[in-house]
Amino acid sequence: MKLIGENLNIMSKKYGKALKERDAKTLQTLAVEEAEAGMDYIDLNIGPAGKTGVELMSWLVPVVHEVVDLPLALDTSNVKAIEAGLQAHKKGRALINSIMVRPERMEALLPLAAKYDAEFIGLLWGPEGMPRDENERGALAAELLYKASELNIPPERIFIDPIQTPVNVQQGQILSALSFMQMLPDLAPGCKSTIGLSNVSNGPPEHLRPILNQVMLILLKRLGMTSAIVDTFDTPLHEIARGKRPDLEALVAKVQDGEPINMSSLSKEEQDYVKTAKVILGHALYSDSWLEL
Repeated sequence: MKLIGENLNIMSKKYGKALKERDAKTLQTLAVEEAEAGMDYIDLNIGPAGKTGVELMSWLVPVVHEVVDLPLALDTSNVKAIEAGLQAHKKGRALINSIMVRPERMEALLPLAAKYDAEFIGLLWGPEGMPRDENERGALAAELLYKASELNIPPERIFIDPIQTPVNVQQGQILSALSFMQMLPDLAPGCKSTIGLSNVSNGPPEHLRPILNQVMLILLKRLGMTSAIVDTFDTPLHEIARGKRPDLEALVAKVQDGEPINMSSLSKEEQDYVKTAKVILGHALYSDSWLEL
């Protein structure tokens, strides 16, 4: 799987401050750490940046590329800032994060993806907001691919994002996204896929976030997810993405397939993965104490 490091984010206290103060050294140190951690892309999340976006992205892309050669994901709702980042991007193929399936966003951003030969994440968020189920996700994906094909954007430059939702709020939406992933190869041959993985653990206590992210990645990976936007510093998650924990992947697959599991025969780590998979898949109700039950 390809990994997109999410840590250079305006919402981070440390890195948000560095962005506002144009503190190149702090941001470059992070970029080097992301590269050394094995990221395939670095996400540059500058937020809406209404007044400063063009200047900030024009400054930030070269600053990061001074110290790493990785392609960058340009993450802002400011269309002009996206274009500024595309103009400044000289190493590899830039990734636009993201293009919603809304007419005004597609009309503004798809031509930029075509003009600058960029990849893009197609976020399955439509005119009515969050799709209700996998079928609405499929309809949105089909609309996006049609619009992209009109501009001769090849499918291999498109990452489809079915939208990750928090486990403690919308378990049904998680199941819908997983069902959609089973449909995607037939619906969008040649396309890639990605997801904002950490959203699954947005809300639960901080110490529980890593295992939720790791188990969610296993579930998505099994269904063909080709990349994910992740915490750069979650090493166990990287090992899963790179296929270094087949034991845990096989165990979670048993939960997903409804096979009986003898919990007494498992280690504490294995038990935690089974319990977490059951919560994510809706086999057990969510509570902050699910690992203790």
